[in-house]
Amino acid sequence: MALSMTHQIGSMAGAAMESSFNNGDSTAAVVVKSPGTSLKCKAMRTDGVDGLSPPMSPCMTTDARAVRADLSAVCKALATEVEVAEEKEHAEGGKKGEGSGVPVFVMMPLDSVTAGNTVNRRKAVNAAMAALKSAGVEGVMMDVWWGLVEREKPGEYNWGGYVELMEMAKKHGLKVQAVMSFHQCGGNVGDSCTIPLPKWVVEEINNDQDLAYTDQWGRRNYEYVSLGCDTLPVLKGRTPVQCYADFMHSFRDTFKHLLGDTIVEIQVGMGPAGELRYPSYPEQNGTWKFPGIGAFQCFDKYMLGSLKAAAEAEGKPEWGSTGPTDAGHYNNWPEDTPFFRKEGGGWNSHYGEFFLTWYSQMLLNHGDRILTSAKSIFDNTGVKISVKIAGIHWHYGSRSHAPELTAGYYNTRFHDGYLPIAQMLARHGAIFNFTCIEMRDHEQPQDALCAPEKLVKQVALATQKAQVALAGENALPRFDDYAHEQIIRASQLDVDGDSGDREMCAFTYLRMNPHLFEADNWRKFVAFVKKMKEGKRANKCWEEVEREAEHFVHITQPLVQEAAVLMH
Repeated sequence: MALSMTHQIGSMAGAAMESSFNNGDSTAAVVVKSPGTSLKCKAMRTDGVDGLSPPMSPCMTTDARAVRADLSAVCKALATEVEVAEEKEHAEGGKKGEGSGVPVFVMMPLDSVTAGNTVNRRKAVNAAMAALKSAGVEGVMMDVWWGLVEREKPGEYNWGGYVELMEMAKKHGLKVQAVMSFHQCGGNVGDSCTIPLPKWVVEEINNDQDLAYTDQWGRRNYEYVSLGCDTLPVLKGRTPVQCYADFMHSFRDTFKHLLGDTIVEIQVGMGPAGELRYPSYPEQNGTWKFPGIGAFQCFDKYMLGSLKAAAEAEGKPEWGSTGPTDAGHYNNWPEDTPFFRKEGGGWNSHYGEFFLTWYSQMLLNHGDRILTSAKSIFDNTGVKISVKIAGIHWHYGSRSHAPELTAGYYNTRFHDGYLPIAQMLARHGAIFNFTCIEMRDHEQPQDALCAPEKLVKQVALATQKAQVALAGENALPRFDDYAHEQIIRASQLDVDGDSGDREMCAFTYLRMNPHLFEADNWRKFVAFVKKMKEGKRANKCWEEVEREAEHFVHITQPLVQEAAVLMH
């Protein structure tokens, strides 16, 4: 789900940490750059849980059932203690939602449910959930894969492992952000497994290749059904939007007893990696590499049909036969191309304005259609609806913002691309969920004019203007205090010096894995969660919060060790 490239972070100096799972998960290197002498980085071993003290969890040396009972009792006691403390802080801190802190959720592994619709690594997930609850985490985010649930036949839904996962979260007192994942897993940064679209959808795409997003060279992308056919009955007699709506209906009916209580948010997938965007920078098969500008995805017959109609309505029928063909290749830089160059570039012409308006509006219309369905389906259930927007920060310092344009965000030096998105979400009361919150400008390759902090500030201002709630995620796994401090700063939305009590409505941490539960990482994470929950009304310094966190770390050590061992 993460957007940013592991090799961006490769430009930073520091210690590498492997992020991996068993069951064939891929690995991603994370390198943390030291901002100066004040940051102490510690290299963590990745070949187990060496360094934890004591070295063996009691669960490895005594009767497992007795230990699990003991751990369960400890977890319940800690959860009660956390809730009492939170109620006291809430009473002292004022009205909920006004400077009352930012709840932290943790993303679950992408393959939490197996191809056989059972829970993957059940014992590990159970131990991890207990540990997260003890640390004061609000809940978990889980991908609910279209390709698993409605895999075999249209209209036949197998919620198998998800029923068990939801009940597990409820048992531990954790809230759930459920992601309606209508995209393929595999081919994006951080994808540790492969989950294709439903078999019957793949069959239809094989019969009509134009159901797939297509670039100017005829390359097809099978991560997500092209939005060009949103309203056409191309999937066994149903439109793609109808398929998404039917899936959400079935989810609502299956989990209605948990909606608004355990399941508190539905994030509606709207494109590759679950994000509202075009698949303009596909990593699969080495097509794109950071920091390339990507490529427009409007060359399937359905998208071209819409472009033709728009050009005729504009009185420029000659503009409707194709998208820009002078916009370079996936791995070009803006100045390499006639369309994106700063002086005389096509993006800043009458034609460019027409094309980019049409291209971005198609994306906005796509989001509008799906949100209309989602809102009606989940109305009066007590859940919030959210949409994820990609944090495309490379070449942000250029005039054309080429990578954002190819992804469908009409954001240039002269045009705000995020306010229209925020306004569309506001009409449906949906949350604007944004990535790359942990990044700092100086950590990125300067020659690519990366500016994640400036981008986050622009998005925060857009959501403020549109009066829509903003939530965040980190784009890459980071366990260091430096990244945590940046997340805390960004979550407080002090972007214009006058944000008042406004804060992010939630933050989702990437991701539940063995390294999160390693001793040093866990200690930092617990302190981070406490600091986030204190928010702007915090009256404790970082060191004081860390000392309090040590209390939880010490008591939960057996539980955390069990999670770390089982997840490897």
